[in-house]
Amino acid sequence: MALVYTSAYYAGSMFILGKTWYKDRSIVPFHFYDDTKAYLQVDKFGHAFGAYVYSYIGYHYLLHAGLSRNEALLYGATLGFVLQSPIEIMDGIHEGYGFSWGDMAANAMGSAFVLGQELLFNEQVVKYKFSYLRSGYADQANGYLGSSPLDRLLTDYNGHTYWFSMPVRRVVGSDIAPPWLNIAVGYGANGMFGEFENISRYNGVDIPKTTRYRQLLFSLDIDWTRIETGSSLLDTILKGLTFVKLPFPAFEYNSMGKLRWYWLYY
Repeated sequence: MALVYTSAYYAGSMFILGKTWYKDRSIVPFHFYDDTKAYLQVDKFGHAFGAYVYSYIGYHYLLHAGLSRNEALLYGATLGFVLQSPIEIMDGIHEGYGFSWGDMAANAMGSAFVLGQELLFNEQVVKYKFSYLRSGYADQANGYLGSSPLDRLLTDYNGHTYWFSMPVRRVVGSDIAPPWLNIAVGYGANGMFGEFENISRYNGVDIPKTTRYRQLLFSLDIDWTRIETGSSLLDTILKGLTFVKLPFPAFEYNSMGKLRWYWLYY
């Protein structure tokens, strides 16, 4: 069933990208595009995350299907890079985008994060996770950051945060905490009304001037894969949260040199 779910998720993702990301974009001859500095690299974290998810699922599915560990690593842990690559081909033939070597490198890093941990630790000690909350910037963008919830999820990088979540026990070197309690370090950015620079006007409406800045966040998290429920159904449901960072209090340090505390951050 995992393969069915993953295939459906992938097919659905490609369909959604075609209907949202590339809408109103003309098909042009294949070309390259340097977006290394785009959106303060938040989109690169997104590419790596997508590859990580596919590789993680691919590896575990093939392992449970009966392949040897080495075979599962070879074919499964590289799956993310293989499945993410068509997106770059699509970018390369659409106006306003282009084939990005930076994106390809991020895809490779996401798959390598699965492969490397399995080779070093025989498990995923550090989980790569994602959280999203519609940013306040979306309401000020007059549609530039998306006109529907799905559009905003894909285009409003201000609402994206990518996390590296690791068991407290592994950090402190003792069993002082329960095995499912994690420490998470997150990366995000805010103040973005444009890919490289903020625009000042969109669809006839002025866009507020904002400062673009990066965020480094520290929080707690839960690793559901380390909780034994005794119920196969509940275990399956909880495993669906493997890649989702849960809301917790968080501490932020940003590139403007400011510190900020959140009672609940998502």
